Amino acid sequence: LFSFLVFLRYQIYYGYPLQTYLEYPIIIAQDVILLLFILRFSGNMKRALFYAVTFWAGWYMLTLRKWIIDLAMNLCTLISAASKVAQLRCLWQTKDSGQVSALTWSMSAYTCASKLW
Repeated sequence: LFSFLVFLRYQIYYGYPLQTYLEYPIIIAQDVILLLFILRFSGNMKRALFYAVTFWAGWYMLTLRKWIIDLAMNLCTLISAASKVAQLRCLWQTKDSGQVSALTWSMSAYTCASKLW
């Protein structure tokens, strides 16, 4: 979610055409809804306000200085890779891939391939 927020803010900050970043608000909305469902069903809805305030503050702090948004953009690749490593580590430790569907992995592979293209 952090990476998507940074990408969206970066595109808006530098005035890119709407067509180049139109997918990011949709992806962010999906992630926020998923996060709310996770918080709701795990009984941690009190954390939702904390996350909302954190992301809202981060949204505005990114553009306080030009170097902040540039640095955040460069760190997104590292953060995305770290999240994938954490997911793989969890799968390795539990030795259970039952929670991972072929559809999810296919969509992820398609997204990555389309971005490379």
